[in-house]
Amino acid sequence: MIMNTALKFAVLPVLFFGQSLGMVAQTDWYNPMVDSLLPIHGRAWNTETGKYYQRLPQRAKELVRKPVWNLSLQTAGLYVKFYTNAPNIQVKYQVTGGYSLPHMPATGVSGVDLYTMDCNGKQYWCAANYQFGDTVRYTYNNLTYHNTHDKGNEFTLYLPLYNGVKSLQIGVPEGSRFDFVRPSVEKPVVVYGTSIAQGACASRPGMAWTNILQRKLDMPVVNLGFSGNGQLDEEFFRLLAEVDAAMYVIDCMPNMTGDRVALIRPRLENGLRILRSKSKAPVLLVEHDGYMGFYASDKRGEDFRQTNEQLRAVYDSMKDEVGNLHYLTFDELALSMDSQVDGVHATDLGMQQYADAYYKKIAGILFPEQNRLSFVPSRQHRDSFTYQWAKRHDEILEYNATAQPEIVMLGNSITHFWGGLPYEKRRVADDVWQKLFKGKSVVNLGYGWDRIENIQWRVLHGELDGFRAQKIFMMLGTNNLDMNTDEQIIQGIKETVALIARKQPQAKLYVVKILPRRNYEQRLVTLNAGLEQAFVGNASVQVLDLSETLTGKDGKINEKLFSDGLHPNHEGYKRIANELKPYVK
Repeated sequence: MIMNTALKFAVLPVLFFGQSLGMVAQTDWYNPMVDSLLPIHGRAWNTETGKYYQRLPQRAKELVRKPVWNLSLQTAGLYVKFYTNAPNIQVKYQVTGGYSLPHMPATGVSGVDLYTMDCNGKQYWCAANYQFGDTVRYTYNNLTYHNTHDKGNEFTLYLPLYNGVKSLQIGVPEGSRFDFVRPSVEKPVVVYGTSIAQGACASRPGMAWTNILQRKLDMPVVNLGFSGNGQLDEEFFRLLAEVDAAMYVIDCMPNMTGDRVALIRPRLENGLRILRSKSKAPVLLVEHDGYMGFYASDKRGEDFRQTNEQLRAVYDSMKDEVGNLHYLTFDELALSMDSQVDGVHATDLGMQQYADAYYKKIAGILFPEQNRLSFVPSRQHRDSFTYQWAKRHDEILEYNATAQPEIVMLGNSITHFWGGLPYEKRRVADDVWQKLFKGKSVVNLGYGWDRIENIQWRVLHGELDGFRAQKIFMMLGTNNLDMNTDEQIIQGIKETVALIARKQPQAKLYVVKILPRRNYEQRLVTLNAGLEQAFVGNASVQVLDLSETLTGKDGKINEKLFSDGLHPNHEGYKRIANELKPYVK
């Protein structure tokens, strides 16, 4: 559905050789800066910064050094998200400075970069034709969609790394679907660093290590890298402390060599205390990545070793005082000899190595359970655009922060379409829901088409954080029946339950056996028996079986209780509520 908040421009068709005027489709143009969602991602002060392509709010001009402010007007780490099913996408924009640098191509300094995510959460890069002029133009032709629907994909458009953007429009053929995606309310990873963090010398914006990290984590990342100016300034730490971050990354050592070595300890110790006075989020200190010519130059080796000695001294002396302080070493970064363009700034190979090292460290801190999961947690948008999966995730995070739910109903569309909040217009039996949970604060964590891996992603990304539930009911697995074996599904549910238990250790957990569905009844008898056996001896988990109330004597589903052989109708939900009632009280 095309949003009426987007500014739409009709342009005159362009004539191609051999084509008549009537054969050429028009283009609809969309401007993110006039859209009410303000869909500029990667900014820690998005609302305050407003309709400017910059990384800091306007008031920061009076707070930070002039070089820092000027660099903040470059759009490194900023990106625009949107949904479309267009076969062709055009991007046209104007920049504020020169197109290239001596050691960095125009495609990295001033280009844009497009990635897409299909309905199952798989990400792909999109190749473009591009032209640099007074207006820069990128065109993505013959896009193909491999989805369960014809509603298109989610796209991420990364903006230039070393240039400012004056204006930007995204064009799709007239009649194509187009929706901007609002910035996520999920807490970001905030990176404070140098030119390497800003993106030098990636060949295109998507190859900057912070942008690679953003895709790998699939969560907001804020790039506050400033070329030559990541100098641990007190004023900048005060700005960082304003951000409600999932994690802070301090990667300034490449700008703290020479005469600045003596400033590392006093500035960083002060900065860490400023951060900790406002936030309990983990802080990651990163060693100087080294100069890759250091084997051939003892002087270069000594320069970066001196900074790292001071950084380690701060870590050792303050880790108990600050708490939740972490450290990434030169050896862990593991850069190879050909990872740098000029002995300082990263090649694309170096950027990938940075991103891999950061991801391993950061995911280990934020998502320590992830490596123990047999499924790969991911988002999805298989629900044919009747709602936006990512938007529902944000709504739930916002709802949980205010409602502080006592009871959590976690599942797929069967849970989603029942009732409750956050609001779902297709809910089938909200009156049954309200009667069952009368007087209790409850959140509906059901998503249409969700599989085990999607539920795991949601748990890892905050949907059970910030409140203490008394009871959690889980109805999951039915959407994995065509994808996975019984053993895989049982293992995935076990791992999900363990993940939930670590997030909400005080809650009583109820695993509802996979509800009967048409043509799967016999398989589910066997699968559910294995599911019950999987939790024998686990006192914190109770397995509930609702099958008999939804099936006949022949074991087949009672068609009078279902709308389509899978989803209960109003009477079906009444049956489910009656079975759950003793456990809700």
